[in-house]
Amino acid sequence: MAPKADDNNRTVYDKVIVDIKDYVFHYEVTDPDAFHHARVVLLDSFGCAIETVNTSPECKNMLGPFVPGSTTPDGFRLPGTNYQLDPVKGAFDFGSMIRYLDHNDALGGADWGHPSDNLGALLAVSDWLDRSSTNGSLAHQGPPLTMRTLLIATIKAYEIQGCFQLHNAFNAVGLDHTLLVKVASTAVVSWLLGLTEEQTLSALSQAWMDGHALRTFRAAPNTNPRKGWAAGDACMRAVILPLLTKSGQPGGPTPLTAPRWGFYECLFQGKQFSFPRPYGSWVISHTVFKLVPAEGHGLSAVESASKLCPILKESGIDPARDIAKIKVRTHHAAVLIINKTGALYNAADRDHCMQYMIAVVLLKGALVEAVDYSNSSPYATDPRIADLRAKIELTEDPQLTADYHDLDKRSAASGLTVVLNDGTELDEVLVEYPVGHPGNAGTLAGVQAKFKRSMKLAFKDDEVEKIVAALEDEKMPVSRFVDLWVRKNERMRKL
Repeated sequence: MAPKADDNNRTVYDKVIVDIKDYVFHYEVTDPDAFHHARVVLLDSFGCAIETVNTSPECKNMLGPFVPGSTTPDGFRLPGTNYQLDPVKGAFDFGSMIRYLDHNDALGGADWGHPSDNLGALLAVSDWLDRSSTNGSLAHQGPPLTMRTLLIATIKAYEIQGCFQLHNAFNAVGLDHTLLVKVASTAVVSWLLGLTEEQTLSALSQAWMDGHALRTFRAAPNTNPRKGWAAGDACMRAVILPLLTKSGQPGGPTPLTAPRWGFYECLFQGKQFSFPRPYGSWVISHTVFKLVPAEGHGLSAVESASKLCPILKESGIDPARDIAKIKVRTHHAAVLIINKTGALYNAADRDHCMQYMIAVVLLKGALVEAVDYSNSSPYATDPRIADLRAKIELTEDPQLTADYHDLDKRSAASGLTVVLNDGTELDEVLVEYPVGHPGNAGTLAGVQAKFKRSMKLAFKDDEVEKIVAALEDEKMPVSRFVDLWVRKNERMRKL
């Protein structure tokens, strides 16, 4: 008999929570391919952070201690800066830096998310623990604080978040996918901190009981820059909750299944989670790298538009003058998330609008860049963009949606068909696997080139070589790796 809502007899922890804990504590990662991809995602994510700190004044203004001029002894050294922060603010800052420009990796499924968001919590805690234990201010009882441990932590956080996303649509009930960052990072941070398995169950229950962000800041009419720091916020909570548990705070066994008050009944329309595969090391090898700063569901459309550019040019077709309509054949997630009409008010609004991305690519004759979304970009106020956006129509193709969800195919396709003013219809340009997708042979080379471009903003070639070499040293302490990323003259203006 199912328990009643007023039954106060305690029972065992929800199986979903137990399964996460068991995976984190007992699954041994042995797949060399998983470790290879973990190194690639670390470089890509750090590169995104360096790009942000050197190009985004909005994000830079949020970085550093809340009390200007303060520093945390043995604290986390925030990459790309000279800040030394407590692990909570450090997790927020680094998570936000990775995510802010919408340039970090992604994974699709029933929901969409960015597994590298977790690195904000994982790196901040690992570096702080390493420095503190080395200097004797903290007795560390968790795993060795080496690069191998960081790689394992990354693989497991990716796996937890990704396995949830594949079959569970949090966006369908209005919740933001960053709640999975909070859950995944809470589990792995608990392990890094040296919490017991029982304490980890408590921390995970707190993560599910925690308040969860609405995703309204990603969609019309409320799209705003919070989508760039929502991951940092989740990372911050994923550090706070295990630390509270470490201090003695207990959890509750059934935050998901409790009648009346549990997550399923209150927030998930009474449905329970489903999982297409057991936890392992699959997710880290199947993420999509964003080689173009665009919302992930728009990557294939952006690439299709870039392939159209030389066709239009060779035919003497002016996108602003000669096009009557652009038909976009795509999958459900793209129609749901980035199909947007009306005014666009900020960079976050623009990079979540497929019509804007396509219009910019066609008018500039090149791939969209992060600066093209800013309020100061000439495209933000160009009337030709608004005119062309109004001619772009998105339509879901059920087969493309099925291919998007097929774990064996996992395409993210969009096809563009241009109709000219005289009624001529050009051949469709379809991209199924854009560069950055694991199904595209050019992805690894593209990730490496993207990383080098970002690093040139703040690092010399010999410094970059040392960083890349350090990633291969699995015995290197995390703090020594983080030291390679410090910019000693880089302190930012505080709000």
